[in-house]
Amino acid sequence: MSDEPERPSAAKPQGPDPSSIVRLSTAYWESQTLLTANRLRLFDFLADGGRSADEVAAGLNLDPRSTALFLRACTGLGVLQQTAGRFQNSPVAAVFLVSRSPAFMGKVIHYSDQLYSAWGHLEDALRSGQPALPAQSYLGDDAERTRGFVMAMHDRALGIARALVPLLDLSGRRSMLDVGGGPGTYSVLLTERFPGLHAEVIELPGVAAVARELVAAAGASERVSLRDGDYHSADFGSGKDVVLMSGMFHRETEQACRGLIERAAACLDAGGLLVVSDVFADPGGTHPPFASMFGLNMMLTAADGGVHADADVQRWMAEAGFGDLRTVALPPPMPHRVVMGRKL
Repeated sequence: MSDEPERPSAAKPQGPDPSSIVRLSTAYWESQTLLTANRLRLFDFLADGGRSADEVAAGLNLDPRSTALFLRACTGLGVLQQTAGRFQNSPVAAVFLVSRSPAFMGKVIHYSDQLYSAWGHLEDALRSGQPALPAQSYLGDDAERTRGFVMAMHDRALGIARALVPLLDLSGRRSMLDVGGGPGTYSVLLTERFPGLHAEVIELPGVAAVARELVAAAGASERVSLRDGDYHSADFGSGKDVVLMSGMFHRETEQACRGLIERAAACLDAGGLLVVSDVFADPGGTHPPFASMFGLNMMLTAADGGVHADADVQRWMAEAGFGDLRTVALPPPMPHRVVMGRKL
């Protein structure tokens, strides 16, 4: 039996625990730490081995004392490891945050960094009903920001495509319309997987200009073409086997989404496939939590931005004449769902 005096235990709090509220109120501390580390290219600096805080400060032109605090915070978040006073990338950072890695996510994270100030104007957007970051600024008006947006969407699409492309059987199909296809990434990968398939991507001129570079770099210019246009008014043509609408509906109202589905039906031959991929919510729009937060993000960055329920999209497709409808959730951590149907 121990002779040490018994230590009094802390009294258990009565009633609801406020920990979740405290956590939410400081969550931006963690996000800004990661965004800043990515912006500084800290993970590239540590890609070849551990460095001391002073070495990191000297190499990145930072204040030594502040750098030591910053590196310890990054270690606490799990993106760095510390051994004998030297800091190095954690395994997850080495895979996803070093630019020479095939799975590099830094451009996507940089896009989140660009959105950081917009979230600071959430109250203004709620009062005015207008986005804090006008979509035109990253869809053509600002060339540098547009390029950054398209490149981030390309890297993001490469990750999503690992799950999306195997879900689609486009064997024997010849003509795909990729509506608002951004960097053209899905068209490149799908036409590569299914020989004989040609894709046409409709995109705004500023976005399409960057997409043409990406398509050419992938050696896919003969099977993927870009057409400048606004998908709200562009002619969808006719005789299509497949229509792909990926990452679009979160920018549109219900009425606009219904109109896009009806126009897809009009351009598809009988038996043609409509594929709608996006971040969708459950009925009611509150879950999954990421989807409801994503809806806020889109409200801040697009005039009609928000989030729809996949059950609603499936119903709209049925009412537009599509059958064999099904919804498939991509595997975690991807928050996307795919709604598919065939024109009857």
